[in-house]
Amino acid sequence: MKNCEELNLKKIRDNLRIYSEKYSDQLNFDEKKFKKAAVLVLLVCIEGEWNLLFTKRSETLKNHKGQVSFPGGAVENQDKDIISTAIREAEEEIGISESNLHIIGKMPEFLTISDFAVTPVVAVLDWPIPLVISTNEVSKVFSIPIKWLQQPNIYDERIYTLPNGFHGEVIFFKPYDDEILWGISAKITVEFISEIINK
Repeated sequence: MKNCEELNLKKIRDNLRIYSEKYSDQLNFDEKKFKKAAVLVLLVCIEGEWNLLFTKRSETLKNHKGQVSFPGGAVENQDKDIISTAIREAEEEIGISESNLHIIGKMPEFLTISDFAVTPVVAVLDWPIPLVISTNEVSKVFSIPIKWLQQPNIYDERIYTLPNGFHGEVIFFKPYDDEILWGISAKITVEFISEIINK
């Protein structure tokens, strides 16, 4: 198995801190309106290349069904903090254990059109490991190489109207492995690549 180039964890942590300080001050929203949630932005080493791990949400889910997303979900009472939320949800969805995770840090909250305030938690996931997929929530797990995500013109912003009345600019990546990364997960990915990895 080919090893990946060693990650500069100090640089990633520093960039997460700088990015969070830069944007957290600008993030003003009615906390009563938005439900807290967290996702895991998972770095995995596959065949000598760093990838991000994604899930495709089940078609039976109420919110964002059939969409490509990061593993994660809403805060529950038993969660001691937002990182615990991300880990618990990922364990429920794809069966990964906290013992296989190496948490690096977190990004500031992203607001969704479904009224969630989502905190992306960045971590390295030991790989390969067996996954246990909850088919009620997830229909597929796949990865996208960071080098692919770093390509110029790999995504565009389109004016999009959703059934709930939302009308505005939405990020769409080009298809990868017949899947399209778009919406809030695409926005998180763009910010992660541009502000954390490429800096």
